[in-house]
Amino acid sequence: MSSQKASVRDTLQEALKALYHHPEQQVRNQANVWLQEFQRTIEAWEVSDSLLHDANSNLETLIFCSQTLKTKVQRDFEELPPATFVPLRDSLKNLLKKFCKGPSKVRTQICIALAALAMHVPAQDWGGGGVLNWLRDELGSQREYIHSFLELLTVLPQEAYSHKIAVRPERRRQFQKELISSVEVAFSLLTSCLNVEELQEQVLEAFASWLRLSHGIPAAALASHPLVLAAISGLSSEQLFESAVNAICELIHYTETGSPGGLAEQMPLVQVLVPQIMGLRNRFSASLKDEEIVKAMARLFAEMGDCYVELIASGSNESMMIIEALVEVTSHPEYDIASMTFNFWHSLQTVLTKREYYTSFGNEAAIEAEKERRLTIFRPTFELLVSLVSFRVMYPHNYERLSREDLADFKRTRYAVGDILLDASSVLSGEVTLKILSNNFFQAGSTAGNGDSWDWRSAEAALYCIRAIARAVPISEETVLPQVIGFLVKLPLQPQLLQTACLTIGAYSKWLGSASGASSFLPSIIEILTRAMTTSEDSSTAAAMALRHVCDACRDKLAGSLDGLFHIYHKAVSRESGYKLSTEDALQLIEALSMVITALPPEHAKKALEALCIPAVTPLQQVIAQAARSPQQFSANQYTIPIDRLSNIFRYVSHPEAVGDAFQNIWPTLKAVFDQRAWDMQTMERLCRACKYAVRTCGKSIGVTISDMLQVVQLQYQVHHQSCFLYLSSEVIKIFGSDPSCGNYLGGLINSLFGHTISLLKSIQDFTSRPDIADDCFLLASRCIRYCPHLFVPSTIFPPLVDCSMIGITIQHREACISILTFLNDIFDVATSIGGKQYRSIIDNVILPRATSLTRILIGSLAGALPESRLEEVISVLMSMTRIYGIQVVNWAQEAISLIPSTAITDGERSSFLGALSSAASGANSPALIGSLEELSDVCRRNKTVQEIVQGALQPLRLTLTTAS
Repeated sequence: MSSQKASVRDTLQEALKALYHHPEQQVRNQANVWLQEFQRTIEAWEVSDSLLHDANSNLETLIFCSQTLKTKVQRDFEELPPATFVPLRDSLKNLLKKFCKGPSKVRTQICIALAALAMHVPAQDWGGGGVLNWLRDELGSQREYIHSFLELLTVLPQEAYSHKIAVRPERRRQFQKELISSVEVAFSLLTSCLNVEELQEQVLEAFASWLRLSHGIPAAALASHPLVLAAISGLSSEQLFESAVNAICELIHYTETGSPGGLAEQMPLVQVLVPQIMGLRNRFSASLKDEEIVKAMARLFAEMGDCYVELIASGSNESMMIIEALVEVTSHPEYDIASMTFNFWHSLQTVLTKREYYTSFGNEAAIEAEKERRLTIFRPTFELLVSLVSFRVMYPHNYERLSREDLADFKRTRYAVGDILLDASSVLSGEVTLKILSNNFFQAGSTAGNGDSWDWRSAEAALYCIRAIARAVPISEETVLPQVIGFLVKLPLQPQLLQTACLTIGAYSKWLGSASGASSFLPSIIEILTRAMTTSEDSSTAAAMALRHVCDACRDKLAGSLDGLFHIYHKAVSRESGYKLSTEDALQLIEALSMVITALPPEHAKKALEALCIPAVTPLQQVIAQAARSPQQFSANQYTIPIDRLSNIFRYVSHPEAVGDAFQNIWPTLKAVFDQRAWDMQTMERLCRACKYAVRTCGKSIGVTISDMLQVVQLQYQVHHQSCFLYLSSEVIKIFGSDPSCGNYLGGLINSLFGHTISLLKSIQDFTSRPDIADDCFLLASRCIRYCPHLFVPSTIFPPLVDCSMIGITIQHREACISILTFLNDIFDVATSIGGKQYRSIIDNVILPRATSLTRILIGSLAGALPESRLEEVISVLMSMTRIYGIQVVNWAQEAISLIPSTAITDGERSSFLGALSSAASGANSPALIGSLEELSDVCRRNKTVQEIVQGALQPLRLTLTTAS
């Protein structure tokens, strides 16, 4: 090794020592940066390899170097000349021998590196039929290293679909085919190791890995295969149990997807597996002390249920034995074990209740008869299921001391149980499930008068379950729900119980609005909700939410109760009443009142709306007046709280004329906020949102105020550059864009806003520093194309805005990028639409001079300038462009893609990409075309070096406009 590499090696070891042991964080950070940079260098190959072979290297060095070498093989193999393959393979093989007995972390990294090498290098280069035959030869001649080679045999199929390995898509597919064709060789190798007892666990794990790849072995042959028999035998061994379970789970999946003939063709294997799995029932019922063994058995039962659910749904005697086993798992006291079956119960109810699973039975009468037969068989099971899961939602005794993580787990458990109860309701009916749950509720509540001895937890759990099935209970139910709702008023003021009671009321609000006699409960319900508002913050939030649902469903019935609702509202916003409502809760009350006001006749609604606005407008006017004297003393919240209240009023009171009158009366106050706080983003965003809802609700009823509002928007945007002004303008364009009478001032708005935005976004750096402006600018531009193309497309601002979009396409900000690409798509869509043909010549005059550059930018984006998550949008623009300009796009693309060096993409990959575009130009539109474009992206992104080569050639971030030929 040269002195330079020896120096790098010494520095590496010093950096590792600093990273793991230096007391100063800054030094550790510097070491980490150096190590990351080292991993990208060409020297990392030789230095890492030499340290791994060095007997004096410590564990930290070995782990780091093995990870580095693995990553280099995965991502940077193309850095090496072809002749390096054999020395590299032999070095990795020797390292496998060296680390045969550990450390296991290092050995695993070496195995992954060899698997990656196998994907990079075609089978013929390994000699004698590929990596499996090479492995067989090594295994046969050097059995003392068999543990390492078995681990490699396990890893190979696991890496077959890995996209961490930087190979071309075609090579990845070839490698997968090579491995699939070698399954018999792999099984033979594994079978030869079965007679060594200490290897059996490794053999079964490797067998499970290869089963994920194999699909062509007949079930009858597999059923008697020594590896299958070994897996079955392993179920009787404590040492082999988990690896045997892994293998049998893979065998179950194999029977589900193993052949075109489906499960019927796999029955020889199914008939071997199922009895063996069912033979574990007694062991499971005995509640073994080893929790891992119990979990593994539960997993087997659950996998069997999930994969064979359609067979089980037939209701045969054998099926019901499996059901009994799954019920036993569901009843296990440990939630992590019981919940393994939840997906099965969901799938079973789907198969039992959905018509598509019965079409093979012929006519409707036969279908209905079979469906009812099956439901009759399974209803007792689902009734039992309701009892088995409902207790799991009960608050634990020590719930006050639960950590945040434990509380989150408890909530997830409740959600999961709620889903299971809905599944049961699909089979049993909502009424039957409600009756079962209500019995628990009434039983728990029967002792409510016993003071401290009363167990509120049982009542709350039952009530939670009743709430969970609300959407399954028909609004015509008149037997149980009246008793449940009537009983709620008797509940004590326990916070969690009261919270659930409120949420239950909200869940059944539609029943309250529709069922006969339900309106008699409204006074007591309002009483419960107001009690909850004074009990705790959580119960207050639930009460506010419930009141919103009740007012929505019962708006007609509550129209005569507005005075009482206003009383609650005024007490809530005054904060002097003992109510524990938050600012957000008060907004729920406003929404609730708005819905009731919506049900009033127009003349009454106008007066009620004025009363609703006063508690919001008055404090806002007071803040404005005081801030005029000393503005520094006031925070954004003092403005935004009343503005948010107005926003909800404008949004939910569906009386356009009444809201229009109210908005005109309030506008001077809102304009004063624009004048005082235009510099404050938080206040402006809330104010623009309030104005947006006013525009949306009122439409043309907003009157002349709209022109004044737009003048303010234009003026303040030029001074303060708040993106929310663009967002508000988008709503105005949507409502008024097609109105001929608004053309003059909308045309002025468009030119003013876009003109100023273009002056702000002159480079990709400007886009990156102002993503919100970029996002809202191009959302507005799309609205203009859709709602007022007659004003926008012929305008002088349209060409420079297209230029601006081309500058910003490669912005990494997700929403802004999508808005830009959507804008470009909308341009092409309007050019091909029936109503937009009149704009085709204008669009051509704008796009064609920029087409070469635009195509190159899009290909650059496809090839790595944008994240892979943007591919769909980029491809959509490219395909839309191709549909309009046909073979011209192919020519532009050919010019761009020819710039990419052959070290990055091959001529065949170039041709495939251009062929896909040619097909699109001829009118074809299929997933295969999209796949070709995605493959180019995959090829160009396969590692950082290639990506840098491609981006350096296309330079999408630094393009200047060039005229298309």
